[in-house]
Amino acid sequence: MPSTDHRACESLLAAMVGFDTVNGNVSGRRAAEAPLAEYLETVATRWRFATQRLPLPDGAWNLLVTAEVDSAAPWLLFESHMDTVSVEGMTIDPFAAEVRDGRLYGRGACDTKGTGAAMLWALHDLRRLGGVSCNVALLFVTDEEITKVGIRTFVAEHLQSLPWRPVGAIVGEPTRLHPIVAHNGIVRWQIHTDGIAAHAADPALGRSAISMMMHVVNVIETQYAPKLDATHPLTGKAQCTVNMIHGGVQVNVVPERCTIDLDRRVVPGESVHAVLPAVEQFLDTVRRDDEILKVTQGEPYTDGPLDPDGGDTFIATVQGVLRDHGVDDARRGAKYATDASQLAEVGIPVVVMGPGDIAQAHTKDEWIELDQLALGVAVYGDLMRADWSNA
Repeated sequence: MPSTDHRACESLLAAMVGFDTVNGNVSGRRAAEAPLAEYLETVATRWRFATQRLPLPDGAWNLLVTAEVDSAAPWLLFESHMDTVSVEGMTIDPFAAEVRDGRLYGRGACDTKGTGAAMLWALHDLRRLGGVSCNVALLFVTDEEITKVGIRTFVAEHLQSLPWRPVGAIVGEPTRLHPIVAHNGIVRWQIHTDGIAAHAADPALGRSAISMMMHVVNVIETQYAPKLDATHPLTGKAQCTVNMIHGGVQVNVVPERCTIDLDRRVVPGESVHAVLPAVEQFLDTVRRDDEILKVTQGEPYTDGPLDPDGGDTFIATVQGVLRDHGVDDARRGAKYATDASQLAEVGIPVVVMGPGDIAQAHTKDEWIELDQLALGVAVYGDLMRADWSNA
């Protein structure tokens, strides 16, 4: 385990980057974030913060770090995910945390170990120097990049078992500290066509599932997707794309099954539950044109959009802190999804905000500017000092 004796946030972040936390759905490693969570638990305990392991269904766990200053004071929640995307194709050592030219390089430095390090360091500084005016909770979650099991389980199970409820939450993502108050949601699912296998020497004996799927893709790309007209002023237009296709078992066999994977971006105001029924209507038109076509939709993965409605007081307080630091506090939206929507769905006001730039996330030489990291510590610290009694 790396040293827990840190003199600066840069050192803490370097230690965090040194842990390989590539999402377990990608790496195949069970509880891939656990070693980093154990390390952060050790650091937080050394700094005399309370820690709690919040178990997950797969044997992994979220880490909750808390600092309670007054049982009557409001609670402010900070959240950051520990997992990263793959390191395949990177042109730097993904875990070396090399510092040069004012940047710290490594997988997760930007997305989003930088936010987690800044949050924990801000709390450490305030404990050391004094000035925390609210109760603070830091939540380090697993598996944000693929299934969001960490935040989903926290919202569904852990939150209700806690003796407090936050007045609001800051979800750490690399936004250059600009406040993201709205973002799109996601529906991902598969569509299957089923044919009849036959020897390629006599294809008339079979029915090609790939040929069937060509009609399905055509109706999705020429009729369904172009007619999506839902928009949001901060997040743009609804989208749908066919991004993967699988079919056939070998070159001399007429394919019995073909599958496509679709990605639908849902804007605030749309329902993720309305997507598949709408697509089904378009598939019905294909079925009517081809009586032998067999097409079905699989179960979807859904992640709702973040809608800023109802969080004005909380958002305004965050904006005030940003103005004090000379950060552009204009409310923004994002086309991508984050853990924030899960918290918003249970009535917790949320702002997505953190040091670093999304342009450096998931890149072959991922990095974060150290000036941004320092600004993140300062902003998070002043959020912990802010008056949340009226939020």
